[in-house]
Amino acid sequence: MTTATKGRIPSWVKVAYSVFVAVLVPCYWVTYSPWNFLYFCDIALLVTAVAIWVESPLLVSMQAVAIMLPQMLWVVDFLCQLVAGVQITGMTGYMLDANIPLFLRALSLFHGWLPFFLLCLLSRLRYDRRAFGRQSVVAIVVLLVSYIFAPAPPPSASHPNWAVNINYVYGIDDKHAQTLMAPWLWVVGLMAVTLIVFYVPTHFVLRRFFAAPSSSGR
Repeated sequence: MTTATKGRIPSWVKVAYSVFVAVLVPCYWVTYSPWNFLYFCDIALLVTAVAIWVESPLLVSMQAVAIMLPQMLWVVDFLCQLVAGVQITGMTGYMLDANIPLFLRALSLFHGWLPFFLLCLLSRLRYDRRAFGRQSVVAIVVLLVSYIFAPAPPPSASHPNWAVNINYVYGIDDKHAQTLMAPWLWVVGLMAVTLIVFYVPTHFVLRRFFAAPSSSGR
């Protein structure tokens, strides 16, 4: 990126975001274990910390493709639970769990504001069309690593808060692995849903509403 494209993101935004990440990472590391950072939302949080400093349209665009739709669902689920006491997806049940410290739940609010922050960044840096293809490759790798190496459900009795079933590669329930189909078939289906249901529409919407970066910014 040339110097002509620098300075689009205010320094105070970069510093504030970095401070937030610096506080969140050790808290999550101890409470949920390092495996938690394999979740797409946590990857997006960390990669965005780098992206805002180097002001990379590609990195920001990839994170927007990765989490925009799932995190918007998180926002809807949280608001419905908060206002009406109704869970749409069950994704945010932990946010009102009194057994989880309030400070940790406050940190988790990044799931709600991060997609909007990414949209603000795209308005400044623009949307890089290469994001869809590259993020699709990243997603497949992350899902494979989550399935092959990360812990399966249920959580251990000694560490009930530690992350298991990363990115739902074992099913939608963190307490039990799914039994509807062969495990490998579930993972393949999850890859298809991630790319086709979440990434494709997000890519087309972002491409429609945000201009492409200049050749110097690419």
